[in-house]
Amino acid sequence: MKSLLRDNLIEAVVGLFVVLLAAWFIIFAWGRTGGGMRDSIRVTALFPAANGVSVGTDVRIAGLKVGSVAGQRLDPESYQAEVILALDEDVNVPSDSSAAITAEGLLGGTYIALLPGGSPTPLKDGDAIFDTQGSIDMMGLIGSFINRSGSSATTPPANAGEPGLGTMEESPAQ
Repeated sequence: MKSLLRDNLIEAVVGLFVVLLAAWFIIFAWGRTGGGMRDSIRVTALFPAANGVSVGTDVRIAGLKVGSVAGQRLDPESYQAEVILALDEDVNVPSDSSAAITAEGLLGGTYIALLPGGSPTPLKDGDAIFDTQGSIDMMGLIGSFINRSGSSATTPPANAGEPGLGTMEESPAQ
């Protein structure tokens, strides 16, 4: 009976150690990824297009993360994307700053780049950023480039009637 109790005690101690290690890992990961953003201010920005932006998308200044997207919805009056940004309150972003939705590359992720203005007054909780630039529709750009890059068979060349200038026709006998 004592050996059974000793085996169960060792298993219980190992199980407790595993549970404590898992809890530490979750707390560590939550803190490293900015989960919760406890000390943050919420700022609203209206974008004409917010393709690729979702809750949790990074907000960066000079390539460094200073916040994340906390929410988004369609503004019923202007039909623009209203994006709520949770910014670190330790970073005093000027109130006349602008925001642009940017891609890390052709295949990279999307983030919101804040471009600081020159105002001495920082953004406060509930403020709005009015100078914004929406996302670029990369697939639309690539599609329009492909459609316009080839020559069209329906339109004749500019010098179609002139012999010897790019046509295969023989010149009329004189």
